[in-house]
Amino acid sequence: MARLKKVAVNNKSISEIKSDLLVSGFFKGSSLSKGIKGMGDNMNVNVSNAISIDKFKGDKNKRVSVYSGGSVKRVLIQGLGDKNKLTSDNLRAVASNLSRYANEAKLKSIDIDGDSFNLSKAGYTQAFVEGLVLGSYEFLEYKSKVKNENSLTAISICGKVSKDDINKGFVLGHSVSLARDLGNHPPNIQTPTDLANTAKGIAKAKNMKATIIDVKDFEKMNFGSFYGVARGAKTPAKMIIVEYKGGNSKDQPFALVGKGLTFDSGGISIKPSPKMDEMKFDMCGSAVVLGVMKAVSELQPKMNIIFAVGATENMPDADAMRPGDIITAYNGKTIEVLNTDAEGRLVLADVLSYVADKYKPVGILDFATLTGAVLIALGDRASGIMSNSPEIVKEVQKASKNTGEKVWELPLWDEYSRDIKSKIADIKNLGNGRLAGTITAGAFLKEFVGDTPWCHFDIAGTAWGPKEPSYQPKSGATGVAVRLVYDLLENRLN
Repeated sequence: MARLKKVAVNNKSISEIKSDLLVSGFFKGSSLSKGIKGMGDNMNVNVSNAISIDKFKGDKNKRVSVYSGGSVKRVLIQGLGDKNKLTSDNLRAVASNLSRYANEAKLKSIDIDGDSFNLSKAGYTQAFVEGLVLGSYEFLEYKSKVKNENSLTAISICGKVSKDDINKGFVLGHSVSLARDLGNHPPNIQTPTDLANTAKGIAKAKNMKATIIDVKDFEKMNFGSFYGVARGAKTPAKMIIVEYKGGNSKDQPFALVGKGLTFDSGGISIKPSPKMDEMKFDMCGSAVVLGVMKAVSELQPKMNIIFAVGATENMPDADAMRPGDIITAYNGKTIEVLNTDAEGRLVLADVLSYVADKYKPVGILDFATLTGAVLIALGDRASGIMSNSPEIVKEVQKASKNTGEKVWELPLWDEYSRDIKSKIADIKNLGNGRLAGTITAGAFLKEFVGDTPWCHFDIAGTAWGPKEPSYQPKSGATGVAVRLVYDLLENRLN
């Protein structure tokens, strides 16, 4: 969880504050901020001497510390590099490092000279606060004895900063942290029922309503594809639907759909033992949806949204689906199952077609740790996206640029759809061997959205593991795409 509990505006001038640590930004080739200069001649001399002794020039990620016996006990001058090259994502990373620095120094609160970081520029305050929160993230819930627990709980920012931007950054930082927590919980605790309970808890907010469909109702609701995966698990599967009605009652909703495999053994096509423990992360698509849901519940954007998650385990029980089985999805298409470890697309097939049919959304985004092939294509630097709509891809790419969460579009040409045609059913759940595995998985999902504008995110490379930029955790789930999706939703309101 993120340990930082409060970020607030401090209306006092820098010269008036009392602080254990004051942080001031310093651009390459610049001089001390007005705030530092206003602290008096003694502090100016001390800071200038420290800068000279350390040959500090303001290079990015460099810093100088000055200690004082006055009302401000310590001043940290943070290098920001070339001002013309500063981006919101740079600030997010800088802020996360500051949170970690304060924690290592065992400080419970710090103050920021906001003007020195150029936080008055549009988007900068929000990004900076996101970084402060994300830098305070730790996952310690299962440590019997917690050592060196994160101690920073409050930060105040002086200068011309927007309270609304601080609040939005704070909410989004904690929403990403929720997504990280969900991904990090062990599978014996994070079950489909637990995910459903988390969704119901969030949905107690204004304008929200949760509906949970239990596995016992899957067959009568024609969720044959989802049930094919779920039938081998002892823990009951859940279809989670949360409706958010923040807009006009007549407006069609936008839909977010997540794959929630709380543990994926591979089923009958069982996975190799090494790193099978990481298959607890196979629900990170659902973590995106629930993370965005948390942000929406608090920020209340004026639009309508459908949140949908297919949650189950994939286990090799005696009643489990077999390679060679043919199952029928919600939209009536028959599927030849060639590999039970290609199960995420089977779960999403029913969730996508149900959402498209029942809610008639203006657009759908789905999120899934779907293929190992996407790591071969893109590594852990970017999420793969595929779509039936150039317009929605442009929206995703704009949000990607705004938030620093990288995506790369892969093609969905008709030739790839031919690769999933079955000789004995309508389609099959594998493509042409090892070729274009990520794309053929996307082509499979495309069969279940109809004409609805749709974009699929394959986050198997980005949902856990990446350690850069520095606001990423040192290990475990990243909470990828939560910030990107909320940015996209906001852009739709403008």
